[in-house]
Amino acid sequence: MSSQVTSSFGGSRSTGLSSSSGIQKRGNVASLKTQTENLTAIDTYGNEFKVPDYSIKDILKAIPPHCYERRVFESLYYVFRDIFWMVTFGYIANNYIQFLPNKYVRFLAWSAYVYVQGLFATGLWVLAHECGHQAFSDYAWVNDTVGWILHSYLMVPYFSWKYSHGKHHKATGHLTRDMVFVPKTKEKFLEAKGAKHLDDIIGDSPIYTLFQLIFQQLGGWVMYLFTNVTGQVYEGQPAWNVNHFNPSSLIFEKRDYWFIILSDIGLLIQSTVLYTWYKNFGGFNLLVNWFLPYIFVNHWLVFITFLQHSDPKMPHYEAHQWNFARGAAATIDREFGFVGKYIFHDIIETHVLHHYVSRIPFYNAREASEAIKKVMGEHYQYSDENMWVALWKSGRWCQYVDGDNGVMMYRNVNGFGVGTNYSN
Repeated sequence: MSSQVTSSFGGSRSTGLSSSSGIQKRGNVASLKTQTENLTAIDTYGNEFKVPDYSIKDILKAIPPHCYERRVFESLYYVFRDIFWMVTFGYIANNYIQFLPNKYVRFLAWSAYVYVQGLFATGLWVLAHECGHQAFSDYAWVNDTVGWILHSYLMVPYFSWKYSHGKHHKATGHLTRDMVFVPKTKEKFLEAKGAKHLDDIIGDSPIYTLFQLIFQQLGGWVMYLFTNVTGQVYEGQPAWNVNHFNPSSLIFEKRDYWFIILSDIGLLIQSTVLYTWYKNFGGFNLLVNWFLPYIFVNHWLVFITFLQHSDPKMPHYEAHQWNFARGAAATIDREFGFVGKYIFHDIIETHVLHHYVSRIPFYNAREASEAIKKVMGEHYQYSDENMWVALWKSGRWCQYVDGDNGVMMYRNVNGFGVGTNYSN
C-alpha cells in the first residue's frame, strides 16, 4: 500500500513508499532538487561542511516499519513510572528529612531532593512533548489530554507551545522561518552591538558569557513564552502580540484561537492548585516540592534544546538553500548518560531522528536512529563531549552566523576558530 507522509503537525501527501505491515510511515517530505547541489562551507573549527545530498524518502525507507508503532499502554507506563518516583521521593523527603541530625545535612538532603524531582519532572515534560507530536499514541484525544494535563502542571501552555514548536520542526535551520534559537546574522549582530564593523567590537569576557548563560538557563524559557526571545523577530510588534498566552498572537493561526484559550485555562487551573497548596501546606512545602523543581525543569529544557541546535560545526540556511531534509540534519545528538537515557527519555540522544520523523515514540527512537545513520553518513551530527563543556563552548564560539552562499556557519568575535573575517 502507499503510505502517507505527514508533517509533524498536519498536512500529508503520498510518498509511494510501500509498507507490508500496514503501518503508516509518517515524516516530512522535502526534495533537494530545487537547491544547489554539492554545496560546502567552512565551520567554526575550520573544517569543511558538506550540505546533505540524500532525499527524505531514503530516510523513511531505512527505518524499520515497527519503529513507527505507538503503543498507548507503554507510553502511559512511562508517565506513571515517573509520577511514581516523584511521589516516592516526595514521601520520603517530606516525612524523614526533618529528622536528620543538623541543619547542614538537612539542607543537603533537601537540595538533592529538589534536584531529583527536577529531573523526573523534566521527564514528564518530555513525555508531554511526545504528546504534542502525536508520538504518544494513535489517539489524538489521548495525546492532547495527557499532554495538556502534564504541561499545565508545569505551567506550560500545551497547545500554544505545540503549535509554535510544530512550526520550529517544519523550518528547523531556516533563518527566517525557524521559531526557536534563531541565530543573529552578522548584520543583526553588528546592529545589536551598535557597531559598523566587527573590528569595532571587543570580545566578550568569560564572566560576561557566564552571566549570559546563567540568565539563559534560568530565565530563557519563561522569556520565550512571554516575548518569543531567540525566535523570529516581528518588527514593531509589542511582546503581547508575539507571546504564547495571547490567542491572537502573531505566532498562531486563526484556527488555533480556542486551543490557546484552553492552554490558558490549564494554567489558571494550575495557578489555583498552587495557591491552594500554599494556603494548606505553607510556602516551604510549595518551594521544595514544586517551585524549585519547576526552575530546574526550565533550566533543563533550555540546556537540552540550546545544545541540540547550537554547535560550532552546525549550519543554518538562508531561504534559497533551505529545505526540510537539510534543516532536519542541522541538529545534533549528544550523550547525557544515565539521566539522558532513563529519565529524559532519549530526547538528547536521538534528536536528529526526531527532527526527521517526530511521530516515532522515544522507545523506538534508538533503533530508528541507527537505521538513518546509514543513509546520513557523514552528515549525521553527534558529539559525546561533556554537555557542560559544550554549553560553555557554544556560549563562547556561537555568537552569529555568516556566509556568502546561503549556508551560514557560526562565527564569533572572541578569537575562537577560523575568525570573523573568514568568507565561506
